[in-house]
Amino acid sequence: MSDFNNNNNNDNALNKQLYSVLEKTLQAGVIEQRRKRRWGIFFKLLFALYFLIIIGMFAATPVLNEQRKFIDSDGNPMNEYTAVIRIEGEIAASTDASADKITTALRKAFKDPKAKAIVLRINSGGGSPVQSAYVYDEINRLKKIHNKKIYAVIMDIGASGAYYIASAADEIYADQASLVGSIGVTAASFGFVGTIEKLGIERRLYTSGEHKAFLDPFSPQNSSENEFWKDVLNTVHVQFINAVKKGRGDRLQDKPELFSGLIWSGEQALPLGLIDGLASTGSLARDVIQAPELVDFTVQEDGFTRFMKKLGSETIQSFFYSSSEIQLR
Repeated sequence: MSDFNNNNNNDNALNKQLYSVLEKTLQAGVIEQRRKRRWGIFFKLLFALYFLIIIGMFAATPVLNEQRKFIDSDGNPMNEYTAVIRIEGEIAASTDASADKITTALRKAFKDPKAKAIVLRINSGGGSPVQSAYVYDEINRLKKIHNKKIYAVIMDIGASGAYYIASAADEIYADQASLVGSIGVTAASFGFVGTIEKLGIERRLYTSGEHKAFLDPFSPQNSSENEFWKDVLNTVHVQFINAVKKGRGDRLQDKPELFSGLIWSGEQALPLGLIDGLASTGSLARDVIQAPELVDFTVQEDGFTRFMKKLGSETIQSFFYSSSEIQLR
C-alpha cells in the first residue's frame, strides 16, 4: 500500500512539473506575441509618421517656392518684375502646356499689379488646335480688360499651334536660329489593310452610320471620305490663318507660302513679318520692358502629384490614343 502511495505522489509531482513547464512555455509564447505586436504597431506608426512628413514636405514646397520667387537676389521683395509663362512641349489637354494651365497663369499674371508685362516663353512644335485657340482667345480677352502688354519669345521652336498662340501677343521675338512658323494642319495615321490580309486576319467591324469608321486603319480608304477629311483639315487651316492675320496685321508680308506649312529660321522670319525682333527673354525684359527681374507664373503640378500620375495609366492611355487626331504641326 505504501508503494502505491509513493508512486501516486511521484506522478502528482511529475504532473505538476509538466504543468509548470507548459504554463511557462505558454506564458513565454504570449509574451513574445505581445512583444511582436508592439513592435509591429511601432513600425506601422513610424511608417505613418514618415509618410506624413513626406506629404508635408511635398505640400510645403510649392508654398515656399511661391513666396521665394517674389524675392530678389538680395533677399528683398520685388516691387516690379516681368511675368514669365513657359509653354513647352506638346500643346494638349493632358500636358503641362494645356489651355487650362496656360490660361490660369495668364489670368494671374494680368491681374498682378507688380507684373509690368508678360512674356510667353515658347519652346513647342505645336499640338491641339482647340487648346491653342482657347489660349489665343483668352489672351485677346485679357488684353481688352487689362492695360498690360504681352510678348512672346520663341526659343528653339515656336511652330504651328505654338505660333498660333504667339500671334495673339503684342510682339513676337526669337533667336536668329529659332524655328518659326509652320502655319498648317496635319492628321496622320497608318493603314494595316494589307498587313492583316497577309496574316490571314479577318476584320469584323460593326457600325451604325455609313461613315462612322472612316478613320479606321484596318479598313480600305474611300475617296469620298478622304475628300471630306481634307475639307475638315482645310477648315481648321483657314481658322488658323485668320487668327494669325488678325494677330499680326499689316506686319505680315503678303506671301502665300507663309501659310503653306513651311518653317523658317528667326533670321528669315523677321523680314517676313512673322516676328518683330531678335531677343531672348532676359534681354527683352531688360531692354524693352525695362523690368529685368523675372518671375515664373507657369502653373506646375507639385512633385507628389507628378509621382502619383506616373503610377497611373497615362502611358497606356497615350499609347492607345487615336493617331488620327487633328494637330497643328
